[in-house]
Amino acid sequence: MRILITNDDGINAPGLKVLTAIAEEIAGADGEVWTVAPAFEQSGVGHAISYTHPMMIAEMGPRRWAAEGSPADCVLAGLFDVLPDGKPDLVLSGVNRGNNAAENVLYSGTVGGAMEAALHGIPAIALSQYMGPETAKLDDPFETARTHGVKTVRTIMDRGVWTADDYGVFYNVNFPPVASDDCKGIRVAPQGYRRDMGFGVEPHLSPTGRRFLWVTGAPQQEPTLPGSDAALNLEGYISVTPLRADLTAHDVLAELKDRLE
Repeated sequence: MRILITNDDGINAPGLKVLTAIAEEIAGADGEVWTVAPAFEQSGVGHAISYTHPMMIAEMGPRRWAAEGSPADCVLAGLFDVLPDGKPDLVLSGVNRGNNAAENVLYSGTVGGAMEAALHGIPAIALSQYMGPETAKLDDPFETARTHGVKTVRTIMDRGVWTADDYGVFYNVNFPPVASDDCKGIRVAPQGYRRDMGFGVEPHLSPTGRRFLWVTGAPQQEPTLPGSDAALNLEGYISVTPLRADLTAHDVLAELKDRLE
């Protein structure tokens, strides 16, 4: 099996090392793991691509490349420049430091990398390690992802629903913020929503008197609705959420046609 991996935390991020180990075990002795990751951190860039300017790409080692671009850029670079002799069998993105559950999905470069692969018809999974008070006490905060990552990816590959239609399904996985021994298993979950917990901005003055805005986040330990991704993560479960890039609100199409047509 040939696997392409990327992330949004950057080529030197510890989570990418975890993902490399996961991918190598899944690929097997006769397989290949190719890395194309951002040269610098790209958290929060979503599915952005560097459409208006070129990106530098550099070979860092065997099957290991860094690109000055977003995770989606890195996937494009892997598919159309780096990998010889065709596309990979699987794209894995992560392991992100911090959760990409609930509304974070919409901002996540980790998810954006997996989305780009899905748009090219390649099976793709985004993986993130939820952080919290319990993981802060661990010697390895990625312990749960490291321990349960291979089994989780294999389970999705073997038993997941994979579609060949337009905007095909890809997967978003969040490992819970607990020690690996306390992980309760896998649960399929919809994307949740943290009410009144969105991003904002906070103004600051630089030493030269210029005004800048810092984007502010919100506490990540608030559960979403019962049974949704973040709520299950905080209960100790690995959440698996099927996603599509199609943003159409299909549930209101019929009513909107009645009103407008």
